[in-house]
Amino acid sequence: MKISIFGLGYVGAVTAACLAKNGHTVIGVDSDTTKVDLMSEGKTPIIEKDLEALIALNVKANRLSVTTQAFEAIQNTEASLVCVGTPSKQNGSLDLSAIERVASEIGIALAGKNSFHLVIVRSTMLPGTVEGIIIPILEKKSGKKCGKAFGVSYNPEFLRESTAVFDFFNPPKTIIGARHADHRELTARLYRGIDAPLIYSSIKVAEMVKYVDNSFHALKITFANEIGLICKKLGIDSHEVMNIFCQDTKLNLSPSYLKPGFAFGGSCLPKDLRAISYLARHIDLNLPVLDAILPSNKAHIEYTMQLVRQHQKRKIGILGLAFKSGTDDLRESPAVVLTETLIGQGHQIRIYDKNVSLSWLRGANRNYINEKIPHIGTLIREDMEEVISFADLIIIGNNSEEFVNIFSFDLKGKAIIDLVRISEEFQTLAEYEGICW
Repeated sequence: MKISIFGLGYVGAVTAACLAKNGHTVIGVDSDTTKVDLMSEGKTPIIEKDLEALIALNVKANRLSVTTQAFEAIQNTEASLVCVGTPSKQNGSLDLSAIERVASEIGIALAGKNSFHLVIVRSTMLPGTVEGIIIPILEKKSGKKCGKAFGVSYNPEFLRESTAVFDFFNPPKTIIGARHADHRELTARLYRGIDAPLIYSSIKVAEMVKYVDNSFHALKITFANEIGLICKKLGIDSHEVMNIFCQDTKLNLSPSYLKPGFAFGGSCLPKDLRAISYLARHIDLNLPVLDAILPSNKAHIEYTMQLVRQHQKRKIGILGLAFKSGTDDLRESPAVVLTETLIGQGHQIRIYDKNVSLSWLRGANRNYINEKIPHIGTLIREDMEEVISFADLIIIGNNSEEFVNIFSFDLKGKAIIDLVRISEEFQTLAEYEGICW
């Protein structure tokens, strides 16, 4: 392909050199004449392992050239990658001035181009920026409609400084967000020969994924550092601890627990978080991330209450009282906390959970109901249909398989709040709402 790349900073310079190495003809575009002069001489504008050799090789082979002229670059290429910076403003918002300037330049150039052109955005931007800002600028300046005379896709980069060239050729994934299938497929041509999962999505999903990745990376670093501080105070080798932690790829470094849903509960997580936070305070450590987990979990339950209040319904049926399906454990179940709050606010409640049936419940969990939450025990019913018929608002509290069948009941006039994404079918209901989707 013939490709123009707008912005020859960290992402743009690496992308230009790597695409040229893969056989594409690349024109780099930047208003900074110093960067343009350096790259035209086969030199790198940034310090990055292996980059200068790649630039020199491809400039010599005439696969990579540079210019300050946007119009010239657009006319001589079939696709443009936007790689300009989006730095933070003082208040934390993004400075999009460079993005807006480049979008204007590309739009003006598109006005004078007769053939189809694809604009591929690589710059990191908040969800909605491409469709809310970039596409309108391109349409206004070009006088053309997106999807006809030109297309737009979003293709976030996952390049780490100091290993960016290696990362380009060995990415964890390639994500392409676009409105049209042909725009996705044209973007994917850039990465032929690169062995990585190719994922298609909407533009907003692709924009969001980059922020999720970076936020989680920051969280992991901070989590490891806070664990390291505790270990140091206790005379424990933190690297040995975390090396063992990382060997668990079933629960720790895995998709487990990374599905948005309801708050956590049970006999382990809340208790152990309180204990380690107490330990940290006892040894004079301030650990903001670990200390914030339980308050955040509590706030998630309150958010569920906000959803309930918005529906303005008094008769509520709760399906699933245990903190997860397949157990009768009610200790610190967020569904119990939610139920108690609803009762306190005057709602009429009925509850169904086949594993929390008073007719056969024994031992510690029966004692827990009788001693700690007897008022909730009187609200439990043996029949799911009875609870559904009673309620104007149904809350699905855990992912018991039988709750998938709720769609077979008469739900006319009823609202559903799903805390576990029990089924995709519910999203066809007018009054269905998921807690995080």
